Amino acid sequence: MREIIEEKFKEIFGTEGRIKIYFAPGRVNLIGEHTDYNGGHVFPCSLTLGTYAAVRKREDRNVNLYSTNFEKTGIVTISLDNLKTTENEGWTKYVKGAIWAVMDQVGDIEHGFDIVYGGNIPIGTGLSSSASLEVLTVYIIKDMLKLKIDLTQMALMAQKAEIEYVGINCGIMDQFIISRGKENTAMFLDTATLEYEYVPINLEKARIVILNTRKKRVLEDSKYNVRRAECEKALDIFKKNGIQINTLGDMTKEQFEENKELIEDEIIRKRAKHAVYENQRTIEAVAALKENNLEKFGELMCESHKSLKEDYEVTGYELDTIVDAAMQQEGVYGARMTGAGFGGCAIALVKKSKIDAFIQNVKKIYKENSEYYADVYMVEIGNGPQVL
Repeated sequence: MREIIEEKFKEIFGTEGRIKIYFAPGRVNLIGEHTDYNGGHVFPCSLTLGTYAAVRKREDRNVNLYSTNFEKTGIVTISLDNLKTTENEGWTKYVKGAIWAVMDQVGDIEHGFDIVYGGNIPIGTGLSSSASLEVLTVYIIKDMLKLKIDLTQMALMAQKAEIEYVGINCGIMDQFIISRGKENTAMFLDTATLEYEYVPINLEKARIVILNTRKKRVLEDSKYNVRRAECEKALDIFKKNGIQINTLGDMTKEQFEENKELIEDEIIRKRAKHAVYENQRTIEAVAALKENNLEKFGELMCESHKSLKEDYEVTGYELDTIVDAAMQQEGVYGARMTGAGFGGCAIALVKKSKIDAFIQNVKKIYKENSEYYADVYMVEIGNGPQVL
């Protein structure tokens, strides 16, 4: 992929000057879904799949953008003097948002860039192609201009771009793990405090398998922001009734059960239940993995998907179909949707000896029961952003 990006840059922008190559990973969340904006715990890891960029500094204030993933769009030129949002910006809004977020935090940027992006993260599948693009852009500016931005600040800038520029009221998980990813580990992150622990992923007898439903979702058009607002309403009800919590992630399951009747709206109550129970599942799942108890980890994955389906209602037919197909197979510890939902990907934890049959059977069942063909990825856990 690196060679493709570099050659495309030279073809479009020429060979003169210093051209630098960058990379930022995508991510998959093993468990802890829709908990990050509720002050709960998450357990993601960064992938060796990711976004690449070839970059050269300019002397003027223009930024010329091109993506091998959206070649029909051609070269898009933006000015550092005009970063206002416009309609139909497509993929470039994530780049513009990241540049805007950096400038909002550290001040003016004197020089523009020529940049060719490209990646091997399937777009719109819940593996954080947008957050990867945002973090990569912040990292490029940080490195090219020698700015003093640490990895946490980088993640927060990328999140700011997503919330305030793109318009998705997201949590911090995606940007944080992409900024701080570490090879062969997952990150146990408390999103309320940003305290984190790297947990080694040493699966001697199993592999993580990603199942792409190929049903793309666009979060701007989904009910993602609605779910966050529903959780905020539940939190407000609890606090107004004297429950001493700052986030739903502060609540235990016992506290929720004792006080759930305070929420009269059944839908709001279900959303809060998922946030509370999913947070506790994540804590239990990390403990199980540390003990190499894959059976328990798998059970919690399945419970997570059931909650996302019934209480949070973010799965949909395709995700439910592919997870059901996965759970029918021999050698599967557990399976669940991953990411925001509304389409995208699921993950499964599968015994290595059963993987070939697993892939063949899941693809067959999914094809027979949906209008899509499934893609399957055997993923490796990689590092955060870097200069190649």
